[in-house]
Amino acid sequence: MVRDRRESANEPSAAEICAALDDPDCREIIRQLAEPMTVAELTDRCEIPQSTLYRKLEVLTEATLLEESTDIRRDGHHATRYAIDFTNIGLELEDDRSLSVTIDRPSRTADERLAELWSEVRKET
Repeated sequence: MVRDRRESANEPSAAEICAALDDPDCREIIRQLAEPMTVAELTDRCEIPQSTLYRKLEVLTEATLLEESTDIRRDGHHATRYAIDFTNIGLELEDDRSLSVTIDRPSRTADERLAELWSEVRKET
């Protein structure tokens, strides 16, 4: 069974979140993602070389700030779309002086949850 990654215990660390948000290219990607976009669409909007864009998308996805979904096409040429997967990020100073992070996520429809599950199944096959 594929688990919802947002329910997993593998939340990113405060350092991973801060590193992603400290990167100017990552911030530009977030600024441009008013709606889900493909790599080609982001390349046009962000003026970031495609090879760099792929690396930055990986950083943002690993930090759980972006969500990947797959558009299934009849011709078999499926497209991956990226969307922002947070509404608010909070940093808190713990008693041991370490930082903890909380990420508020947008609510998702059943169709969006199904699309995410399908994307996860495709990754595993």
